[in-house]
Amino acid sequence: MEKKRTILTTSSRGINEDSLPFRLYQKAKKFGVWNPSDIDFSQDAKDWVALSDDQRYEVLRLISQFQAGEEAVTLDLLPLIMAIAKEGRLEEEMYLTTFLFEEAKHTEFFRLALNAIGEKGDLSIYLTETYQKIFYELLPNTMNRLIHDASPEAIAEAATVYNMFVEGVLAETGYYTFYQSLEKVGIMPGLLKGIGLLKKDESRHIGYGTFLLQRLISEHDHLFELVVNKMEELKPYSIRLNEESSDLPETTFGVSREETLNFSLKQLSIRMEVLARARGKKIEDIYRLTEKEVGVIS
Repeated sequence: MEKKRTILTTSSRGINEDSLPFRLYQKAKKFGVWNPSDIDFSQDAKDWVALSDDQRYEVLRLISQFQAGEEAVTLDLLPLIMAIAKEGRLEEEMYLTTFLFEEAKHTEFFRLALNAIGEKGDLSIYLTETYQKIFYELLPNTMNRLIHDASPEAIAEAATVYNMFVEGVLAETGYYTFYQSLEKVGIMPGLLKGIGLLKKDESRHIGYGTFLLQRLISEHDHLFELVVNKMEELKPYSIRLNEESSDLPETTFGVSREETLNFSLKQLSIRMEVLARARGKKIEDIYRLTEKEVGVIS
């Protein structure tokens, strides 16, 4: 016999407005509604022409990897939303509706940036072997598993791969590289403006993933070891991705490959330190986490 549905918003429970997911939903409504079409790329187009061939290669590689990555995370998020919805976690699903909207918006943003600089051809040459392993296989396979297996273990693995690694390590390293190269020399302001807005959106995404994993670890302590082991398994991908970007010790903008790798490895460490705090916490304390505690910028 099927369990009778409970409608929370007409029950005495109502909406848990103090919970972190609902607060993230409120922040997304306030700060996440920006329009990529409003960004002016006219100076970017001029700056692009003035770059050397090597500089254009480096910037185009980074934009192309972000473009493909944003498309991938847009397509791959739905199974998680479905899993959370089936559990009846209303506030979490309310936030996740903004999450998917923002990933779609980021996909649009990078495509507009590419159009503005006249790069409308096949950019798959910039998607390296390790990149393809992550975004063509690891990410979709992990997320699609949730369609037939929504166990705590499967959800924890999905949040680790998607939120902690792809967003919390790879994307954060990409933002760092953009700022260290383009911002330092004062070029491509439209691209940098969008990345600044995008980074704020992503901080909420990572914040939710941190909350989700802390909730799962609080409910099922053995999942902490699963997450630790998964992050260790993912670590070599981050290293290889950095190695595949170039044989040179630094970029044409003067950004050291070693510096970028160290930043990436630091992000891995930060994510695990935050998750370790969930062990032994009561579930009500997880729901009361502040935005700052999970790294939300706005």
